[in-house]
Amino acid sequence: MRHHFLLDPNVVFLNHGSFGACPQVVMDAQQAWRLEMERNPVEFLSRRAVNLLYRARSTLADALGACADDLTFITNATTGVNMVAQSLALEPGDEVLTTDLEYGACDATFARACAQRGAIYRRIPISLPYRQAQLIEQLMAAITPRTRMIFLSQITSTTALILPVAEICAAARARGILTLIDGAHAPGQIAVDLATIGADFYTGNCHKWQCAPKGSAFLHSRPEHHASLDATVISWGYVDGIAEHPEAKVFLGSTEFERRMQWQGTRDYSAWLAVEAALQFQADHAWEKVRANCHALARHAHDTLTQRTGLPPIANDTDWAQMVCIPVPHTDALRLRQRLFEESGIEIAVTTHRDQVFVRLSVQGYNTEADIERLLSAPALA
Repeated sequence: MRHHFLLDPNVVFLNHGSFGACPQVVMDAQQAWRLEMERNPVEFLSRRAVNLLYRARSTLADALGACADDLTFITNATTGVNMVAQSLALEPGDEVLTTDLEYGACDATFARACAQRGAIYRRIPISLPYRQAQLIEQLMAAITPRTRMIFLSQITSTTALILPVAEICAAARARGILTLIDGAHAPGQIAVDLATIGADFYTGNCHKWQCAPKGSAFLHSRPEHHASLDATVISWGYVDGIAEHPEAKVFLGSTEFERRMQWQGTRDYSAWLAVEAALQFQADHAWEKVRANCHALARHAHDTLTQRTGLPPIANDTDWAQMVCIPVPHTDALRLRQRLFEESGIEIAVTTHRDQVFVRLSVQGYNTEADIERLLSAPALA
């Protein structure tokens, strides 16, 4: 599988989770779209893009158990979180409920949005080792009459834990509370069915575990919330009466959601259009089997290191997928990451949660047993 990717052969790349890695065939597809656009930019952007993007959204929607009309392409999951946070109607004293496992950039997004409105952003501490049932109990117990939204990752960034988002979304809906799920690490790493999850809003990356080009992501919204969302840039889709313009459907799209979310000025759509090629690449290479093999390699590394260090695992084997956090007896995360790269040629994430340092191992289809053995034999982890 390694020959399909452009990764440096001198680096053992065990950090797919940070920014992903894109196969050559997908990058070729992206470049083909760029060249196609440059043949006649006016025709491409003004008359063809709407239909091409709808086709790409439809392919992605089919993979996610969703409807294309409820999806919009964006550049990354953090953008999706920002769109929802900035659009959310909050009053002084209202609460947004989350955990202390969330991604720092998205924590900052909601902390700022709540502060601007006099609302409260409540981060519930989740005990490790992680237990799904306990997390659900803690969140439900933390709900108050002022809770307006629950915000969670489907797979956490720092600790790589799979959270029970479908169960939490169902419980929140029964209580009249909105939900936003950050799926930055989920699509492509685990099966994602948005209809089953049932979140009011779900944002995910295509450029991570689906192996699409950088800058390809999506925001999904239940239809009843389309009108409440604002794009990051106010453009032609917001012009009064634009829906009646004879060229609006050709240029901007058929629905208000599409017109407002998709067209935000001149932009390069090639990463979004290449999502189809990324999904096809994974289909052509039996990706469910690839994911299972990756999990097995990650489990071998996890079990070997935890037995060596004597540090307890933070979760069960079923609580993580291709990405796993392994506790290590180190106190300087930055120095450990530097040593692994400088001494052993290993690119890997080293994270910290509550003063515990973790090696966050990401295993993708291009990784081999030899890559894992290089990690296990690294002097920095001896």
